[in-house]
Amino acid sequence: MRAFLLAAVLASGAALAETPRRARSTHFEPADVFGLEYAAAPAISPDGARVAYVRVSGDIMTDRFRRSIWIVDDTGANHRPLVQGRGGYGSPVWSPDGKALAYVAQETPGVEVRVLYLDTRQSATLARLPSGAQNLTWSPDGKTLAFQMFVKEKGPEAAALPAKPEGAEWAPPARVVDSLVYRADGDGFLDAGFTQVFVLPADGGTPRQLTFSAHNHDGRLSWSNDGDRLLLSANAQENWEFQPVESDVYELAIADGAVRRLTTRRGLEDEPTLSPDGARLAYVGFDDREQGYQVSELWVSDANGANPRSLTASFDRDIRRPEWTRDGRAIMFLFEDHGTTKVGRVSVNGGGVTTLMHNLGGMDLGRPYVSGAYSLARNGRIAAVVGSSTQPANIAISTGGSTRQLTHLNDDIFAGKTIPGATLLMARSSADGRAIESWVVRPPDFDASKKYPLLLEIHGGPFAAYGPNWAAEAQMYAAAGYIVVYANPRGSTSYGGAFGNLIHHDYPNKDYDDLMSVVDAAIAHEPVDPTKLFVTGGSGGGVLTAWIVGSTDRFAAAVVQKPVINWTSFVLTADATNFFYRYWFPGPPWEHQEQYWKRSPLSRVGNVKTPTAVLSGEADLRTPISEAEQYYQALRLRRVPTRLIRIPGAYHDIANRPSGLIAKVANTLTWFAEHGGPTAAPTETPAP
Repeated sequence: MRAFLLAAVLASGAALAETPRRARSTHFEPADVFGLEYAAAPAISPDGARVAYVRVSGDIMTDRFRRSIWIVDDTGANHRPLVQGRGGYGSPVWSPDGKALAYVAQETPGVEVRVLYLDTRQSATLARLPSGAQNLTWSPDGKTLAFQMFVKEKGPEAAALPAKPEGAEWAPPARVVDSLVYRADGDGFLDAGFTQVFVLPADGGTPRQLTFSAHNHDGRLSWSNDGDRLLLSANAQENWEFQPVESDVYELAIADGAVRRLTTRRGLEDEPTLSPDGARLAYVGFDDREQGYQVSELWVSDANGANPRSLTASFDRDIRRPEWTRDGRAIMFLFEDHGTTKVGRVSVNGGGVTTLMHNLGGMDLGRPYVSGAYSLARNGRIAAVVGSSTQPANIAISTGGSTRQLTHLNDDIFAGKTIPGATLLMARSSADGRAIESWVVRPPDFDASKKYPLLLEIHGGPFAAYGPNWAAEAQMYAAAGYIVVYANPRGSTSYGGAFGNLIHHDYPNKDYDDLMSVVDAAIAHEPVDPTKLFVTGGSGGGVLTAWIVGSTDRFAAAVVQKPVINWTSFVLTADATNFFYRYWFPGPPWEHQEQYWKRSPLSRVGNVKTPTAVLSGEADLRTPISEAEQYYQALRLRRVPTRLIRIPGAYHDIANRPSGLIAKVANTLTWFAEHGGPTAAPTETPAP
């Protein structure tokens, strides 16, 4: 029997060996999306010797991006998992003595706050919570953890119905809403309640709620040196729902929950952090001018909020995540500049900004958006996520001006593949001669003697930025045979307040001219077939794609993704009505209908001749699918070649699931192939 089984196995092995197999592609393929990984949430140990971080990986069996916690030495050695499994694990934060890591575990059911002890590599559950824990933070003495959690409250109830007969099956009761913001993209309908602050003993126990007011306390938490107080930002104004960018810094007493307001500016005051000696307060903020884009400056004041002064008033770049140096003489922070994220430093005594780290990013797998995160050790070492146009985020460490990459998460999946990088392309806008930055990604088997179709891909926001960052979508478009170009037209961030606000109450308009000038520059500098131009973009990029086909016939085909088509219907159905009507327009649509209509792509649908497909997530609450449906129906009525592509269950971030990212690209390539683009290659699913 044993001999027979061995012969059978050998025979089956021989048969398998003779079965022809498809050669592994040397290009980035849709199925490779499931194999991508990136680093996030770096947390450097207090002594700077180790970095814990969140490792995000695709899971083909669940169609999700899973999160685990890994650790690596400052030399790149001893790279190993700390916490992993079927749940999601994140928010690692070191204890002050560097002997433990607190983190948040999201499992079914519920959420847990845990501590992992480095000597034993064992985790202990400190508390099980009904909802997520945000901004987990250790007290200076390591005895207490603070965090924020949503606390559900009783909301309005539906009117009573007659008694239901025993065994009867009736429809669910009515949902009654009385809040201005009652839905959120990615979350759906919101429960009644508010985000409150809690403290929890670091050796386990019962979380104690410190705040109880009917406001959200959801900003960054910072402890005082003596551990008696927490600093946080919150919008605690009476009409907070109608002031979406308002926040102030508050001081919260641990003993009795007493709250004291420290700042009073009309506008944003956020991310407070006390200096090492406790004498000064740093935070980011701006005076609210009700503009679509407002640059956050770095402010320093006395610990009680008195005598505030800006350290970056002349810098003209957004400041995020301020951190004091150990000697209290300077502050580190993140900022975006020309499509890249950097770590900066400024002295509290004045002077210019010094850049300490470049090329942070790579935490958006789908499109080349700017991103970044860093962590500061007591000895001044910096751990950060770094990326490029050919690599998603890895962990790097900076010491004394030199940077060393510690992880190489995608070397396995990229082995043997040609991953083309992004090349800078400058253009001059036909509107006013303004310089517009863009980037080109060529096909992996690029041959300069050939002519290629051009694909213009447009970012959303519109107050956002692309850069020389990883983009799986651009890689797949390039692998299909397109020269891909993407740009930062006026309105993009990372170029200062004036450039960002060129579209204030004027979007879309001359950003269209910027994009057409980028296309002209690409045709002039790249071997592009000018008869084969294609265009797509999502969200704000969907707005501009629809505007483009309503303004010109030069493109062979277009795919409008998750767009705004009618600004009136969008403002009154989106999940942030309180912001859009006031900051993107001079007022509500019934008072400014001319302004709403002239900026709506629907006003130009009568001009469209370009074959235009429309794609949207069915659960999108940011740009509800009703926007896409309006455009599709209008195009059908006009007999313009069109198609409505609905992604079931997807919110605004369709790429939140690997298959959603692939579906966007595959359907776009299929539509373009039907209208003169390269033949779309079949999508294969890799073995798990």
